[in-house]
Amino acid sequence: MRELLDAVAAGEVSPADAEARLSGYATDEAGRFDAARETRRGVPEAILGDGKTPDETASLAETAVETTGRAIVTRTDADQQRAVRRRLADDYPAAEVTVHERSGVVVAHAADFEPPDVAATVGVVTAGTSDAIPAGEAALLAEEMGATVERVEDVGVAALTRIVDQLDRLRRADVLVVAAGREGALPTVVAGLVDTPVIGLPVSTGYGFGGEGEAALSGMLQSCSVLSVVNVDAGFVAGAQAGLIARAVGSGGDESTGDSRDETANE
Repeated sequence: MRELLDAVAAGEVSPADAEARLSGYATDEAGRFDAARETRRGVPEAILGDGKTPDETASLAETAVETTGRAIVTRTDADQQRAVRRRLADDYPAAEVTVHERSGVVVAHAADFEPPDVAATVGVVTAGTSDAIPAGEAALLAEEMGATVERVEDVGVAALTRIVDQLDRLRRADVLVVAAGREGALPTVVAGLVDTPVIGLPVSTGYGFGGEGEAALSGMLQSCSVLSVVNVDAGFVAGAQAGLIARAVGSGGDESTGDSRDETANE
């Protein structure tokens, strides 16, 4: 602890970084950031934009970069995105900031950030273009956890040939996130055709009776195929679960040896 305090006194470590190292979290004007979540849980901490002001969002993003070298901000609007860019440009000008406008996710990496690398592939599948927002969130989170992500788009069950002609790609993945709205049939169909873990991601598309994702969620929960299901539009959770599975696959069951997996397994 003395070495850490000396580093703070010398200006080599910021107070927020020191707090995070000692307690696992850092406190700023907008709240507490769980800087130890990735070490503890294997899933990087993210900042939910919903309900936060642009200044609060930017403040937490700065704290994330300061303490972990990375910020992942989900469910953002244009004002929050601009605020994050401005704050990081002022305080971390060398950071790389990417705004994924369709999914509403902002990702920032400090100049010295070293991303994880997992020898496994996550397939992210959408029934239609309307499913792209939560599916994109899932894909980005899996990528940030180190997995290779392969997208398979617009293969809904209204024309089964669309999914059948993609089966070889689906079967090569180590885990699949399958997003669908309306009646949510696609994950059930996919889970009956592959020997890969399938995570169903119900999407709040559809209208009328059972709209807003309710029918999709119910249909996936009642699936006669074997699959797991997350909440409606829970792209972050689906991506995190897929990332954890990918990490276990990539390490051959031993997470201390993440590079031990046979690189030819998916060829």
